Amino acid sequence: MIPLKTDCRLFRGDVPCKPHKTFGVHCTDEAGNTCPHYDPVDSRILIIKLGAVGDVIRTTPLIRKLQTVYPRAKITWLTLSPEVLPSIVDEPLDFSLKNIVALRSMQFDILYNLDKDREACALCDQISATTKKGFILQNGVITPIDAAAEAKYLTGVFDDICKANTRSYLEEVFEICGFTFSGERYILERQPAGEVKWNINKRKKVIGLNTGCGGRWTSRLWDEKNWAALARTLKKKGYEVILLGGEQEDKKNQRLARTSTAKYFGHYPLQQFIRLVDQCDLVVTAVTMAMHITIGLGKKIVLFNNIFNKNEFELYEQGMILEPDMPCRCFYQATCTNSEYRCMDHLPVHRVAEACVQLLQS
Repeated sequence: MIPLKTDCRLFRGDVPCKPHKTFGVHCTDEAGNTCPHYDPVDSRILIIKLGAVGDVIRTTPLIRKLQTVYPRAKITWLTLSPEVLPSIVDEPLDFSLKNIVALRSMQFDILYNLDKDREACALCDQISATTKKGFILQNGVITPIDAAAEAKYLTGVFDDICKANTRSYLEEVFEICGFTFSGERYILERQPAGEVKWNINKRKKVIGLNTGCGGRWTSRLWDEKNWAALARTLKKKGYEVILLGGEQEDKKNQRLARTSTAKYFGHYPLQQFIRLVDQCDLVVTAVTMAMHITIGLGKKIVLFNNIFNKNEFELYEQGMILEPDMPCRCFYQATCTNSEYRCMDHLPVHRVAEACVQLLQS
């Protein structure tokens, strides 16, 4: 039997590896020489971060740290959004029954579960690993595995502790994993230009206005008339303004395009949306998927925040966080329950426009 190198990063077992298909090589040749593409793995790491697209993107800095600390590790990542994982993840897995069944029969050196969802925590309990970090399900209750995860756990249990938190999401996640966050950047790989061509005047600075905030957290919505006024103001200042959003914002963006003359090209699948955001120099957005795409692409950002702790967000000195002039009384609430006023009605257009100008001049 041909000696196999099953510890090679490229070895599959179910199908030929890429070097064999490309060059016809075997793990070991007839003279006993090892394949020149042999890349031995000395440890296996599993990340469970299911999350939404933006939540997955903002966790990718952890990969940079893992590559430094465990350069010969094979990294597997289980997620609902494998399409945004960087190519340096050895085994991106979608959250499906076939992958869950396979993972339950595998052994890992380290398992990081960074989600506090029941299904993620249950899997953390069921999958074999020498070391586990993050959160687990015990007696039906989501529980921190160790003291390193306790601080992040408590911010999700008590509002007063969450409000008092002064650390970013990345500082908390790195601590859970036993590391110190040192400014590691998002990893969001740029996509080929594709066939879609947008009529964007690149001789001007391009500002994208992401006008939605998702269907769940409507307490973050900025009024449509404010978006229209902002678009008109920025156009008068000489900027190219385009409207961004998904299917949920389509009709609103069509109206805004008519009333403000900002450009709107429609809504797109995720990869095309990322390419469209990449055409911008700056994006104005609430806390959304577009925020993390903007940061991942290294663009300037004006971020609206009202219901979350602003310390949570790492902008890498490429943006500003704007909050309403009136205090928000709906902390971490999906809909506004304040009968006296909506705080987002007290975020004036001129403040947003001034922030855009300041960032694009820096």
